Amino acid sequence: MTQKWYEHLESEIQDLSLSKIRKPQRIAVAKTGMVATQHYLATDAGVRILQEGGNAIDAAVGAALALGVCEPASSGLGGQTMMLIHIARTRRTFALDGSSRAPNRTFLTSLTEQDRMRGYKATTVPSTPAVLDYVIRNYGTKKFSEVAEPAIYYAQEGCSVTELQHNLSKRSLKHLQTRSAGPFFLKQGHLSYKIGEKFRQPILAKTLRRLAQVGVEDFYTGQIARSIHRDMVENDGLIRDDDLALIPWPIERKPVACHFDGLRVFTFPPPGAGRTLIEMLNIISHFPKKLRDIDTPQGALLLTHVIQQAFRDRRDRPHEPNFYAQVPQKKMLSVDYAKQIAKTTRKKIYTQGETTHLSVMDKQGNVVALTQSIERIFGACVVTPRLGFLYNNYMSAFEYENIRHPYYLRPNSVPWASVAPTIVFRGRKPWLAIGSPGSERIVSSILQVLIRLKNQSPFLAVDAPRLHCSLEGVVSLESPRMRNDIPQFLEQHGFKIRQRDPYSFYLGSVQLVMNEGESFFGVADPRRDGAAGGPG
Repeated sequence: MTQKWYEHLESEIQDLSLSKIRKPQRIAVAKTGMVATQHYLATDAGVRILQEGGNAIDAAVGAALALGVCEPASSGLGGQTMMLIHIARTRRTFALDGSSRAPNRTFLTSLTEQDRMRGYKATTVPSTPAVLDYVIRNYGTKKFSEVAEPAIYYAQEGCSVTELQHNLSKRSLKHLQTRSAGPFFLKQGHLSYKIGEKFRQPILAKTLRRLAQVGVEDFYTGQIARSIHRDMVENDGLIRDDDLALIPWPIERKPVACHFDGLRVFTFPPPGAGRTLIEMLNIISHFPKKLRDIDTPQGALLLTHVIQQAFRDRRDRPHEPNFYAQVPQKKMLSVDYAKQIAKTTRKKIYTQGETTHLSVMDKQGNVVALTQSIERIFGACVVTPRLGFLYNNYMSAFEYENIRHPYYLRPNSVPWASVAPTIVFRGRKPWLAIGSPGSERIVSSILQVLIRLKNQSPFLAVDAPRLHCSLEGVVSLESPRMRNDIPQFLEQHGFKIRQRDPYSFYLGSVQLVMNEGESFFGVADPRRDGAAGGPG
């Protein structure tokens, strides 16, 4: 990266007036690549990396590091990262499973529910540094130190606090005030930063700079690792130096896939939730197109049943690839099974944590869909004072009762994930990269955009109102932007209705990039602070 890149940011970084806070570019068109992320400064970082000759992998890693600085409530060095990647040169599409790991000293009897939610015992061994280093060394064209420069700069010089970030810190105020994260993410340790105020993270900048200079292994076996170890010991946490030394390098896995409306959809395998998306698409494909109009009461009812059924199957058929590789996972992917479910659903129709996502494409044809998280908003709400990043609270994402469950909490096990970074092909060429945060709402958000893309522009498909149905039959929906007969119709069919805001934070934040041959399109979901952009 160059000094010129820094100069480009000076007016944005130094301008603190509320009236001049930059408005994110929600939709973009470019000739040689595209980036869509959940924060406009991270998008800037990715675009600049592409402009300076980097490929999609370089841009994705740089943007992911920047996101950990610009929206720290959602991701960062203390979390985990999952990726779906297409390498144009070899025509290979694969998933990069960057699961974090439960510490070796994990014993269920020693953990209360509160322990698993917040505090030092709530965190698994962070994998994000290892994943980002692995992917850029094996598939990037730039060094980790180069693509880390934007994140270091944002941390050192600061970013303007957005309305969303202000609201999230207010929402988590009590938990931050009473834990070690308070002095780092609250003004004077107890107040939320105001909208437009500059938020600096100089200690995090120092940590990022050390990773760039010394190497990511320092996080797991060097000075940073020793700081983590000491902090965990002092605060009765579970992670130790021997946990960190077993570096959680990512595992390359085969994606799960299906055909849908003439497209080939590749998405994330277990421990992610791609199987759930595949089952939903397979079921939907057995219905006539008139019933797929999810802006009608009948279409909304179909969508609600499909979401509920797929999540029921995911709960009943868990699959953990590391320890249960011999267990067949085909039923959820089976077209015949989807046909049976569609037949049952047709009768019903006619008779009655927090996460971030980015998507990148480059002019060579490489594609990245990346989802990373520290699990819930502000993760475990604890920070090692010498390092400055939030720890995740993925200890809350395990099974605690059924010892035969593949995601039962045990030493060195991986948490159950809801991510579904997805790449869609037209013929042999990647056409679309898409993903979303939102825990269990990730898959349903992606599904609704894919359905809408058949008849709507990319921006309208992302912008359109959404709904989600829980296993218990509670339908959350952006009712102010829906037909008023949709909630009534769903209620008549036995569902409970929970009305959400018109652009609800709860219902995901889709980041989409698309290759239309001569141009790339990008869309950032207006539900959060995202932006799309491409090289000029």
